[in-house]
Amino acid sequence: MSMFSRSMTTTLSMGLISLLFAPLLYAQEYPSDTTRGKAVYERHCQKCHGVGGWGDGPDAQALKVAPANFHRFSSFLKSDEELLRTIEHGVVFSPMHSWRGQLTDGEMQDVVAYVRFLSQQAQ
Repeated sequence: MSMFSRSMTTTLSMGLISLLFAPLLYAQEYPSDTTRGKAVYERHCQKCHGVGGWGDGPDAQALKVAPANFHRFSSFLKSDEELLRTIEHGVVFSPMHSWRGQLTDGEMQDVVAYVRFLSQQAQ
């Protein structure tokens, strides 16, 4: 086997191994944290959604579309993935804009954990 052939075989082998194990690196779940989520919520969400997540923040009355009340049954029924998608991409025709690029994936997951915590407080 020529030097070029061995080098090419090694390169292809390493590439295949990388392809097989790369998904495992990204599949690790970020451990959500309600304490970190609360800090992000207070900075970015509380003005509209309110301290307790009732949709009664100081900026809420000025909005044409009311912010989500996390204590409503319809909010409670949403999966974590739906909540994450809403934070990440926003809601069309509403003041809820996309937070993608402004919050990290971990911060968005932390906020979802904190929203879940809030929604269970008054149940």
